[in-house]
Amino acid sequence: DAYTTPSKGSQKRNITTPENPRSKRTLSTRSPHLVFSPNSFSPSATPSQKYGSRSNRGEVVTSFGSLQDTSWSGKGGHGSSVKLFGPPEQSLTKSYKFMFQKLRDIREVLSWKIDELGDALKKHYKIEEFTSVLVPAQEPVTVLGQIGCDSNGKLNAKSVILEGDREHSSGGQVPVDLSELKEYSLFPGQVSILSLQGVPLPFYQSTEQVEDLELQMVLVACGPYTTSDSITYDPMLDLIDIINKDKPDVCILNGQLIGSFEDIFKHCLKMIIEGTRSAGSQLVFVPSLRDVHHDFIYPQPPFSYELSKDDKQRVRFVSDPCTLAINGVIFGLTSTDLLFHMGAEEISSSSGVSDRFTRILKHVLTQRSYYPLYPPSEEMNVDYENFYNYVPLPVTPDVLVVPSELRYFVKDILGCVCVNPGRLTKGQVGGTYSRLYIQRQDTEEERKSPCIAAQVVKI
Repeated sequence: DAYTTPSKGSQKRNITTPENPRSKRTLSTRSPHLVFSPNSFSPSATPSQKYGSRSNRGEVVTSFGSLQDTSWSGKGGHGSSVKLFGPPEQSLTKSYKFMFQKLRDIREVLSWKIDELGDALKKHYKIEEFTSVLVPAQEPVTVLGQIGCDSNGKLNAKSVILEGDREHSSGGQVPVDLSELKEYSLFPGQVSILSLQGVPLPFYQSTEQVEDLELQMVLVACGPYTTSDSITYDPMLDLIDIINKDKPDVCILNGQLIGSFEDIFKHCLKMIIEGTRSAGSQLVFVPSLRDVHHDFIYPQPPFSYELSKDDKQRVRFVSDPCTLAINGVIFGLTSTDLLFHMGAEEISSSSGVSDRFTRILKHVLTQRSYYPLYPPSEEMNVDYENFYNYVPLPVTPDVLVVPSELRYFVKDILGCVCVNPGRLTKGQVGGTYSRLYIQRQDTEEERKSPCIAAQVVKI
């Protein structure tokens, strides 16, 4: 008796049936033709007060280019061509099995990356031969390798090492003394020939003759698409209203599209597609590692969703990252916050005014990769076999979209227009989206950026 549990019969709560039982199948019993509204997600959802009371909606917070006084409107996708850039084998179009990679395979991919970028730099700078990092030398020599850290901690000016390439240095490591350098910018995983700058890929030069050289409007937005204190998706509703009003030719919608599970995701996706059907805009959906229902792997395959026959012509699901050709203008797209990841690891010194965003974006273009950081951020789950196939930049894009938690911007970096549209929502308040005017140039003219103008706008 000493080990028995005291009786609590008098404390038990009576089990009763509610007078007005609520169906657990509310979502699936709604009409598929129900107008897109907060109630379609949760009948008892409360709108965000901070978001609803904002006073700066539609405010332009940053601008780029020459057409600042123009009215922003498109032709609703009329005459727009959106397709994956390059041969089919260079684009990730379906899911794949992961969690099977071996350390040896990762090492192979990293070695190939060093070798390929080293060959490009050797050709550009007309270098005769690389020297091993392990061979003592009194005269200046040229060595090739990858920047790393000599410990498990964060990279700093005292912990930098250069891991030599496999062919010339057998992967040997030497410490790097930065004490005499006035200017440098380094991050883990950076392939480098010390004392020389990296070289970006050439831009794509199409040989096709295009009759339609009219302006095309592209809208870019990045989730979350609802505030943190509400599930009414009012910001998404406002974005759909903007699409229907301005009729952009192409809308690029980056994850996190829905931070929820698959049935709600599909319901929401259906509402976006149907809600913008009258506008006619081409829709491009880019997944995110924050989409909890989707594969948590990088590179990330496209969303899987069954489209109707009418929508297949204007809706496209792409991978993260991917390279698109929009009427011959090359767009580089990713949902991964590489600015935040690389900014946390980069070390730099500059004698003048140095812009961190510019430095990082130059690294991305000259390292020729959508994600040159190694080791990757702890929140990343990278499959290196597919990383080698799908993450390198095929060309320097005309426009590079790099959504980030960091401040929005539009910058011209080495001839590539780089855009951080910001997040559509920031916690409990409204965020920003971006709009661009692009115009493909005549192939016979000297190259000019096809991005005529761009703005970042408050939702």
